Amino acid sequence: MKAETAGRELKVAIAHEWLEHYAGSERVVGELLKIFPQAKVFAVVDFLPKSDRAFLGGRKVTTTFIQKLPFARRYFRHYLGLMPFAVEQLDLAGFDVVFSSHHAVAKGIITGPDQLHISYVHSPMRYAWDMQSSYLRQSGLETGLKGLLARWQLHRLRNWDVRTAAGVDAFIANSAYIARRIRKVYRRDATVIHPPVDVHTFFPAQNAPERSCYVIVARQVPYKRVDLVVEAFRRMPDRKLIVAGDGPEHEKIVALAADAPNITLRGKVSDSEFLTLMQQARAFVFAAEEDFGITLVEAQACGTPLIVYGRGGALDIVRGKNHTDEPTGVLFGEQSATSIIEAVNRFETIRDRITPENCRANAMRFSEEAFQNRIEGLVTRLLEEEIPEAELQA
Repeated sequence: MKAETAGRELKVAIAHEWLEHYAGSERVVGELLKIFPQAKVFAVVDFLPKSDRAFLGGRKVTTTFIQKLPFARRYFRHYLGLMPFAVEQLDLAGFDVVFSSHHAVAKGIITGPDQLHISYVHSPMRYAWDMQSSYLRQSGLETGLKGLLARWQLHRLRNWDVRTAAGVDAFIANSAYIARRIRKVYRRDATVIHPPVDVHTFFPAQNAPERSCYVIVARQVPYKRVDLVVEAFRRMPDRKLIVAGDGPEHEKIVALAADAPNITLRGKVSDSEFLTLMQQARAFVFAAEEDFGITLVEAQACGTPLIVYGRGGALDIVRGKNHTDEPTGVLFGEQSATSIIEAVNRFETIRDRITPENCRANAMRFSEEAFQNRIEGLVTRLLEEEIPEAELQA
């Protein structure tokens, strides 16, 4: 983006949460760097391996003092209580536009009245807000002195989180669901710009075999609810399911599928195997509540229908019963095996109306190009609104 202010190129900074591995939020940063190649990157810590650093384009990342604290490489999350103070120490003076890539503390950076601060929110801190009870339970911190200290720390984080929202000039949410969470927590409106998906890497196969197997690919952790999908297909022995992925709940999934010959467990799969599974799936089944759902878009890019839980970011992706002319999937209303079974049966009744072409066209709404165009348009509009008239005429 060749935007200028007062006759010079914009100075842009991108403040990210922490750099540990390349995933969805890092993909957003990578696309921002394509739009603003002059941008400098800041983060709480940077422990990204060399194999994952290509999106940074060789840039040196400016980090906080937490980078040098004892055992930070492995346990930097244990310094969460220090992170609000740490991000406030980042020196962002001199930048015209500052992006914060936020899911914990990044939006707490300090900017001045002549700087435009745009916060791309992947999610407000779930463990400090609506997911606090679940977080404490899973961490074994419901009771006792450690539990009390954790609750006190989360209370302080909530107060800081709300206060620092006032320093953001414009919020971007990665889905309508996150926009509602931003409204609930910060009482601020947000523009929805979906995260970029590399839809060109995923495409329908030529001369593919008949799509006979349903597929789920997911990290096997509790909130993904892979167990519900497996249980549903145990009760549908005439329908085949392929389960790919691993994680802490893998043994539980193995036990559930042990007496179900229609269920095949593949474990962790490579990128090429993942693509083949998506291209050959009768439908992609997903039972988790996600903030967005990049995997769902990747399935659609392969021309694959979706059968997914109708909460969270999935509602932005699936064209369901309200798109009678060109549906791309089916939503189910409860996280239960029974609800999944009903959705699979409903899918079979409308399967002929869900075409690979419509699925692929739907996925293109979430392309990297679409993301770049929307970000550029938003920044241009905000700069026109924010830059004083006298400066525009300078």
